[in-house]
Amino acid sequence: MEIDPLLLPQADRYKLLIGCIVPRPIAFVSSVSPDGRPNLAPFSFFAGVASEPMSLLFCPVSRPDGSDKDTLRNVLPESEGGTGQFVVNIVTEAIERRVAACAEPLEYGESEFALSGLTPARSRRVTPPRVAECPVSFECITDRVIRLSPGSPAGGNIVIGRVVYFHAVDGLIDERHRTDPAGLAAIGRMGGLTYCRTHERFEMPMGVAAIKP
Repeated sequence: MEIDPLLLPQADRYKLLIGCIVPRPIAFVSSVSPDGRPNLAPFSFFAGVASEPMSLLFCPVSRPDGSDKDTLRNVLPESEGGTGQFVVNIVTEAIERRVAACAEPLEYGESEFALSGLTPARSRRVTPPRVAECPVSFECITDRVIRLSPGSPAGGNIVIGRVVYFHAVDGLIDERHRTDPAGLAAIGRMGGLTYCRTHERFEMPMGVAAIKP
């Protein structure tokens, strides 16, 4: 099969992306509006960017009418009407259903913390709270927002954040700053409404050693 993406409707291009780029980690993003109202939403177009400076990104698409989703409105730089701050919380098996509940389209300013029963916890360097039930949280300052198709329905937006503080539950990170994957128990997204867990893992060497008998 060969496909020219320019000949496909947006919905079909989306299905190819989420069906083939798997598994995808989930950024559970907490933010606040400029007047202090909290928001909490999951995004599976999410990745680490670099360790120098320590940065990550997530990608909130625009609404069907081309307007910004609540999270994007909140995390925009102050010069663009947002707060310029957010927290990325890592999603685990223990809260998977409550995270999915936060995808409910609420009115701007209504709290997904209240809807899901998740607990806001004070952050150290930013105003938005982190999620107390998440074992890992990255406090971030918005570095830049890249708009790929401004004003378009489902237009892509890339939010790059600089990590200014890191939280992890005791015992999850060892003295060499390595994370225990079993203790983290993260989940990921597949296509459609399918998720995956991270129980099956294996190691192999890098480079030519990986193909030597």
